[in-house]
Amino acid sequence: MASIIQTVDVSVPVSTAYNQWTQFESFPHFLSYVQSITQLDDTTNRWNVKIGGVERKFTARITEQHPDERVAWKSDDEDHAGVVTFHRLSDTETRVTVQLDWKPEGFVETVGAVFGVDDHAVKKDLQKFKEFIESRGAETGAWRGDVG
Repeated sequence: MASIIQTVDVSVPVSTAYNQWTQFESFPHFLSYVQSITQLDDTTNRWNVKIGGVERKFTARITEQHPDERVAWKSDDEDHAGVVTFHRLSDTETRVTVQLDWKPEGFVETVGAVFGVDDHAVKKDLQKFKEFIESRGAETGAWRGDVG
């Protein structure tokens, strides 16, 4: 398994950052490897991603979700898992930390994991999340259910 941990500080309240992160179908706006996400129900999403030119589809389920604190998920095939946590730094600033664990498949993904290409991509995409949420100043929606 490859592991990635990246953090970004965003200039929005913790609830705004959290609320935006619960809008999975908006991920293609700021996550370059995500082609699409379809929300099937409150805890199930269908992902279509493209990493290193390789397209993959998988279903992920929310395993834990606590408003303004964390969202954790695992793919049904157990090749992908992650958690994002939200830390209030002030009334107008939040630290977002993403941890991803995934099983590289094939030569391209394995080489990318070894050389940290995936780590760099997540760091870049977190910067895009920062730009997305700060430029809007508000979330595009929210789901504040509690899971797990």
